[in-house]
Amino acid sequence: MTLHSRYSKLKGENKMQKYEYDPKWVINNAISSEREFCTGYQNPGASGNGYVTTIKLSTGLVDITPWEKVQAMSEHEVIKFDRGCSNIVSYDRCECNDAYIGAINMLTASSFSGLQGVIWGYDIAVVENLRSRKLYDQKWPSGDPNSEYSTPVYSIEPLLNATERLFGHAEPGKRRFNPIPGSMVVCANKSATSDPSSDVKEGWAFSVISLAILENRNSGSNLFIEDCDIIDINNPDGTRKTKEDVKAMLDTTLRKVTECTVLCGLDQHIKYKEIFIGYKVIKFNEKQVGCALACAPYVTLARNAVPQGMKPSKLTDMNISQWENALNLQPLEKIEKSKIGILGMGVLD
Repeated sequence: MTLHSRYSKLKGENKMQKYEYDPKWVINNAISSEREFCTGYQNPGASGNGYVTTIKLSTGLVDITPWEKVQAMSEHEVIKFDRGCSNIVSYDRCECNDAYIGAINMLTASSFSGLQGVIWGYDIAVVENLRSRKLYDQKWPSGDPNSEYSTPVYSIEPLLNATERLFGHAEPGKRRFNPIPGSMVVCANKSATSDPSSDVKEGWAFSVISLAILENRNSGSNLFIEDCDIIDINNPDGTRKTKEDVKAMLDTTLRKVTECTVLCGLDQHIKYKEIFIGYKVIKFNEKQVGCALACAPYVTLARNAVPQGMKPSKLTDMNISQWENALNLQPLEKIEKSKIGILGMGVLD
């Protein structure tokens, strides 16, 4: 049985049978109308009602007085960005940094990838080192039917890398199959931006995202949780936080998010067989605004992202390097951490 709705007659009534999750059927029905671009889910012209879920964590930084040197040289008044302008540029840099999703109309959705979706790097074009770094085991609360059950938690970095390898980078010539500019793209997303008019003048902006995979993919939906915030460098006692302090706070946040995940599983009467999680963090000073974004764009796959002569369903049998080789894609260059923030895999490098 595939994802198609199936009905059977029972005592004169229509009774819908349970879905059987089929990633091959999903990706065959999740191909964009565009050749060179992915498009947002529900954009017209797609091959069907399936979607491809991608995962992105990004940070952005902007100087409050970006033209200070130029203006000083020309003896003009130095103009400072207000909060609105700072928010726009720092958020825009989040969209442009690492996996490129710039110039899209981001629509906010809830945070699930279910029976109509495949996960890029997990279900199709599978990333080779998917479970290369285990962080810990997340136990389920005592007193419930799953109290003896624990879920392994892995770094989400390989899945972030998979999205980067699909969309490419912002620079001309380094883009691959990014969402078509100006399109409507549904995303699970949250963000946090520092406010220079607040008491927090210096600190860190961070974003966390987790993906919990169902033990039984027929039983419901995989779960995303995003958590973003600003950390003040100053403590209430007048001391200043160190890098080690921030690491401890973020590692604790990872634990909070995975505990939140299992509680959501209990609410839905389902189990998760594994969780992927990580954070991005960037430091800002009193002359800067920092932004951190966690998002999961739901797209349909560019037609040319399917190797010529191949059915989309064959992507379920390929790893991501095989996919790149089949398309003769050149390797992407690594981006400096100073531009994109630090990726946490349970460790603040």
